[in-house]
Amino acid sequence: MKKGIHPVMQKCTITCACGSSFETLSNVERHHIEVCNECHPFYNKKSSGHKKAGAVEKFNRKYNIEETA
Repeated sequence: MKKGIHPVMQKCTITCACGSSFETLSNVERHHIEVCNECHPFYNKKSSGHKKAGAVEKFNRKYNIEETA
């Protein structure tokens, strides 16, 4: 590696729009992000985009079929 051309690694504080922050290493002192693992719906299980019922249950509800088991 050539000397003098690489950025210096330093402690970096990453701050989210929700207010949480954590430290890591980067070549800049601060980063501001919009979404983190604490406020993203996928990571905190508040997502409504995932399937809650299977295809059979959805079909049965659509055509008002009662299960017989």
